[in-house]
Amino acid sequence: MIKIATKGLIDLEFPVVREQISELCVTGMGKEKALEILPFSTYKKTYFGLNQTNEYVKSKTQESPIPNHGFDNIQNEIKLLKIENTVLEVGGFGKIASISDTVNTLLRYFRKFREIYPSLYATTSEVEYTTEIIEKIRQVIDRYGELKDNASPLLQNIRRSMNSVKGKINSSFSSALTTYAGYGYLDEIRESVVENVRVLAVKAMYRRKIKGGIMGNSKTGSIVYIQPESTFQFTRELNNLQYEEKEEINRILKELTNFLRPYRELLIDYQELLSGIDLISAKAKYADKVNGVLPKISEKKEIQLKEAYHPLLLLSNRKTGKKTFPQTIEMSGDNRIIVISGPNAGGKSITLKTVGLLQLMLQSGILVPVHEYSRMCFFDKILTDIGDNQSIENHLSTYSYRLKNMKKFLRKCDENTLFLIDEFGTGSDPELGGALAETFLEVFYEKESFGILTTHYANLKKLAGELPNMSNANMMFDSGSLEPMFKLQVGEAGSSFTFEVAQKNGIPFSLINRSKKKVERGKIRFDKSIAKLQQERSKLQKTTDSLKTKEVKAAQEKDKLEEINARVQQKLESYQELYDANQRLIYLGQKINDISEKYFNDKKKKELIGEFLKLVEIENSKRKRESAKKRKAKKAQEKKLQQEIVKEIEPIRKQKKEEKKKQKVTAQKEANKPKAALKLGDRVRLEDSKSVGTLDRIEKGKAIVNYGIFTTSVDIDQLELVQAMKK
Repeated sequence: MIKIATKGLIDLEFPVVREQISELCVTGMGKEKALEILPFSTYKKTYFGLNQTNEYVKSKTQESPIPNHGFDNIQNEIKLLKIENTVLEVGGFGKIASISDTVNTLLRYFRKFREIYPSLYATTSEVEYTTEIIEKIRQVIDRYGELKDNASPLLQNIRRSMNSVKGKINSSFSSALTTYAGYGYLDEIRESVVENVRVLAVKAMYRRKIKGGIMGNSKTGSIVYIQPESTFQFTRELNNLQYEEKEEINRILKELTNFLRPYRELLIDYQELLSGIDLISAKAKYADKVNGVLPKISEKKEIQLKEAYHPLLLLSNRKTGKKTFPQTIEMSGDNRIIVISGPNAGGKSITLKTVGLLQLMLQSGILVPVHEYSRMCFFDKILTDIGDNQSIENHLSTYSYRLKNMKKFLRKCDENTLFLIDEFGTGSDPELGGALAETFLEVFYEKESFGILTTHYANLKKLAGELPNMSNANMMFDSGSLEPMFKLQVGEAGSSFTFEVAQKNGIPFSLINRSKKKVERGKIRFDKSIAKLQQERSKLQKTTDSLKTKEVKAAQEKDKLEEINARVQQKLESYQELYDANQRLIYLGQKINDISEKYFNDKKKKELIGEFLKLVEIENSKRKRESAKKRKAKKAQEKKLQQEIVKEIEPIRKQKKEEKKKQKVTAQKEANKPKAALKLGDRVRLEDSKSVGTLDRIEKGKAIVNYGIFTTSVDIDQLELVQAMKK
């Protein structure tokens, strides 16, 4: 079993996780087991426990869900079965039959789906499958928990006799009721029930006129309750039968109890199995709540937590609507120890507790809230020193207690140890305490232990920077707003921002300056350098994030352009195919036109038919032999291509139509304008024409325009002035 002190479990808040899982159990025994969750004793059991939970989580994606595992506690029945000559109650047999049926259902289910749930199948396969318990109990007790009339021949006869006597009682009572009511001896209520017996409500003055047993009277004494004599005789007979029934029931239940005694150990196994399944189910429900997954389990010592959340903080922030910041932490043989520094309230302790709690959860078979690509390993020991450890009972100060803790750490730690220390070295003189803490850290390092510690001591930050398998880390801080960013930055130490935080909280600047003078200048410069490095790192991070965003956008634009280019290329190829097809049709049309014209001139049918057949044969020789299906597919493709082309051309056609419409309106406006008077030598052109000529002369409304190579005569109204003759 992983070794961790009870104080360590409390430091990491593991009992709170157990309570939250307990609340998700549906059985009393399951709740008790959840409150006692501890890390598994061996790595093999840890693997098995994790797989159990993981399989239960994945069962939600299966078509056939895992059957119900709830049951009523039969601990009292199990105790009674151990004692000779005891008899179980009827209700106890009902609970035993129910738990047996539930277990059998689960055994059949996991046997059927053993390939999907290998670990859960292995969990249930060790329990014996038997229907004898259910069959024997069902022979005697019905599904409502009542003893059956045919549980034995004698019981069946007794109950038949009882029903007959009850009928006689009702008949005789009804007869007496009718008779005495007719005589006027009964009160208005006529009858009542005393001690589960029907009685006549007789007026006190007539009590002597009715034969029977007096069962009581009213508070006022005006009514006397009498059981008629005839009914009384049958009631005595019924009492005798009820006694016989009780004796027979006791005999049957004793016989059934003796039948179940050999199955006592199996019933214990049933409870253990179902309460264990209940605990696994609760772990699966908890995994759903915190988004827990099973990370990659590494055989070598390494921790690579990606987007890791503290489960308790995650659930707490979810209730209040606050954001929870995930952490990414990596530890391996090359980086075994991480020294986290930075200002208080920046998240150092939470980061440290997150690693410890997730490690405890993992080794207890609980899935952890990390990215699925995270990697984790198993440790033999987890040593913790977190929070105020002042011991009033032992009269120890915080520092004395921590020194005793360090003594244990130094004795126990090895290469299979994970240690977690918060505010390492505090509680004593900074110089002396820091030196002692540095020595302790060197011992942990020499013993190749894995660990995380938080500190404000500069000498520990310096040591972490010097040793090869140890690294600094800091909780990032916005130096402008002095607000924590709750993000771990591995690779450099963090400034405590002591004076900056004091200034933000309203401490006068003069007092801060006086304080700075009391501190060694070297320490201030060192802390200032760290703070400056953090500021530069923060700026660099922002720049990196901005560049990454731009890079992503550029990649998206590139993909979009490549997609457009591919579509354009495809359309160009389609247009080329269509163009080639149309050119071929134009060629055929020209050939047929030539043949037709020749026939028109010479009227030679024989030559016409010969030419036409020759043309058809030439085309057929070019045409490939294709199946009807291929031709149909090609035709459909051409049709689709034409539709696409029409779809592409339609906007252009509409645009041209709009442009023509605008041009028409413009031309109309121009037409409405008074035309300039044309003179000889002016440069003119026809309307809607680009050719420009010179106006040579005007004769009877006709204008002679010289285009250089030729001249033409047109209506003067069709001309428009381009350039007047230069004077």
